[in-house]
Amino acid sequence: MKRKYEFKRIGINEIETIKKLFKSVFTIEPWNDDWSNEEQLRLYLIDLVGQDNSLTYGLYENEELISMSMGHIRHWYSGTEYYIDELCVRTDKQGSGIGTYFLKKIEKAMKEIGITNIFLQTENNVPAYGFYQKNGFYELKRHVSFVKEVGIEK
Repeated sequence: MKRKYEFKRIGINEIETIKKLFKSVFTIEPWNDDWSNEEQLRLYLIDLVGQDNSLTYGLYENEELISMSMGHIRHWYSGTEYYIDELCVRTDKQGSGIGTYFLKKIEKAMKEIGITNIFLQTENNVPAYGFYQKNGFYELKRHVSFVKEVGIEK
């Protein structure tokens, strides 16, 4: 059967399909995220795809979602950015060139709507790090991410 790819903007109406792909990728190696709390997952996905500035794309193969990018538009002094919060490729499609193809489609879509930069973060000890470098992304040497756990009083 010939493969047919469709790149399109998706959103809150596809949340169940998004959830299925998201869990299948991020709950296994190398991420091992614990998304067993379905309500927390639902709220997280709504944060990503259900806001006024959300921008989510999917790549479908024969009508099945195989890759997606969830992020938002951010207006910055140097131009308008697409801030990617999550990008994934279905595990059995990784290493096949689908991710690179998908990124090229995203870049084309960004140019068409006037987005000047794509910004994302990943960990430097996972395969995604090399994937992004291979696709022309570079580290911001002075950019640092901070986090502070505040916990919940018991």
